[in-house]
Order: sequence, then C-alpha cells, then structure tokens
Amino acid sequence: MGRKQDAIIDYAKDMSKAGGLAVVLTLVFIMIQTALMMFTKLSESVLPITNSIIMAISITIASIYISIKREQKGWLNGAAIGLIYILLMVLLNIGLVDDFVLNKYVLIKGGIALVTGAIGGMIGVNLK
Repeated sequence: MGRKQDAIIDYAKDMSKAGGLAVVLTLVFIMIQTALMMFTKLSESVLPITNSIIMAISITIASIYISIKREQKGWLNGAAIGLIYILLMVLLNIGLVDDFVLNKYVLIKGGIALVTGAIGGMIGVNLK
C-alpha cells in the first residue's frame, strides 16, 4: 500500500477508536446514572438533562482524544466525532426502540453533538 492509503487507514482507525470511546463512556455513565436512580431518591424527571450531560461529556472526551492523537484540525475531527456519535445513537435507537421518531429534538441533539465535538477538538489540539 502507498503512503496515502496507510494514512487513510490510520485516520479511520483513530476515528473508530474515538467513536468507540464515546460510546463506551456513555454506557459507563448511564450505568452509574441507573445505579444512582436505583439506590437514591433521584427522580426520573432528571433523565433528559443528565442524558444530555452524559452525551456532552462523552463527546468532549472522545474529541479531546482524537485531537491529541491527530495533532491538527481539532475542530473538524471533534465535529466528526460528534457526528459519528449521534449517528450511532440514532442507529441504536432505531434498532432498539419501537416508537423511535426522528424529530426536531434528535436534530437539535445532533447539532449540540457537532458543536460539543468541535469545542472538545479545539481543546484537545491546544493541550499538546
């Protein structure tokens, strides 16, 4: 293989790792959230806001990771992680939730994911 193909493969591997990191972090945080709800008097009414916070933290950490790894274009790589994340979440919801609807709230979360990723990417590029 040529240098260009190797670079593309390396980039795809790095993006896959970062996307996987975001999903794994989300799962870990959701398990913690579930445990807190089971063992405390935490109300289900806080789920929408805590889920948004979990999404933002997961995307930010993954965006920082990819930006440190790639060392350039942090905002773009971070935004790509946000996009990958929201697409994975939509696909998971389509597969797992019977009454899932792609509505304006999902699109708003997608926008938030893109912006959060871009910000996380800018932070990551500046950490090195």
